[in-house]
Amino acid sequence: MGEILSINSDYKRTLLESLELFKGVLPEDIHGLLQKCDRRDLAADELLLSPNEKNEYVFIVLSGSLNVHVGSVSTPAVATMETGECVGEMSIIEDRDPSAYVIGAEDSHLLVIHQSTLWDMVNASHEFAKNLLIVLSERVRSHNRVIADNYGELRKFERHATTDALTGLGNRHSMNESFPREISRCKQDECPIALIMIDVDNFKDFNDKFGHIAGDRALSAVAHILKTQFRPRDVLIRYGGDEFSVLLPGVDEKQALIIADRVRQNVSGNTGDGSDSLIQIPVRISMGVAELQADGTLEKLIRAADDALYRAKRGGRDAVAL
Repeated sequence: MGEILSINSDYKRTLLESLELFKGVLPEDIHGLLQKCDRRDLAADELLLSPNEKNEYVFIVLSGSLNVHVGSVSTPAVATMETGECVGEMSIIEDRDPSAYVIGAEDSHLLVIHQSTLWDMVNASHEFAKNLLIVLSERVRSHNRVIADNYGELRKFERHATTDALTGLGNRHSMNESFPREISRCKQDECPIALIMIDVDNFKDFNDKFGHIAGDRALSAVAHILKTQFRPRDVLIRYGGDEFSVLLPGVDEKQALIIADRVRQNVSGNTGDGSDSLIQIPVRISMGVAELQADGTLEKLIRAADDALYRAKRGGRDAVAL
């Protein structure tokens, strides 16, 4: 924070006034404490805060902006924090992990205040303490308003959206439309149809080790390779989380087993994300294969493929099972 400390007092006060936590705060009251603060450059789409990761800092936007996402980084942003606004204060006050993902909406510069310095500022300046209370109360009102305003729309979006935002594949909603249609067509034509359930091995450990952004990139990379491995008529979807599913019309279980093992080998150790800066992401997949029986239904087919997937994972992972 040397750039703030080195400028004249009038401009310093004007600069601080533009930050919601410092409105009305006398620079001389917190001069020494500002020296303990850091500055951070955050790139667009770079993760700043996420659930299940402890936070000890308040971040104030000096320039740029931040997006707030609930549930997943792939969901629409529920709020955008502009210049002068702050994030991270709720997790410090409540002594709990952040409740949302905060990501750079663009390249941004942030003032970083450690929680110990934050409390020192509260003790040093009545105006700072008042501003913090105002921010906290507004944040609570804002959270309630966002929940009230977006709950119905989010539920409607979840019901009607048929494309997974992260991978671009169809989702469970599209599966409920396309899978029964293909099954009905194959039954009518008296041809076989098989289902492959696909699961990324040890994905939770991957997320814990490399972070959620890397996890999302890994899922996108797997999806990118899967798209290249199946025929246009095959129906590939993101089943949920780290699971994918593909329906293979006209394919019996023996053929599906061969296809699945070929796909497994192409994914394992060759997981590039398809971007200009191709990266290798160390993931493996397990796959369960099942064929629709004469009296079968979609539910029975999914259950059979799920059971096969469980056998593949129980057998050591990075495997295919019937």
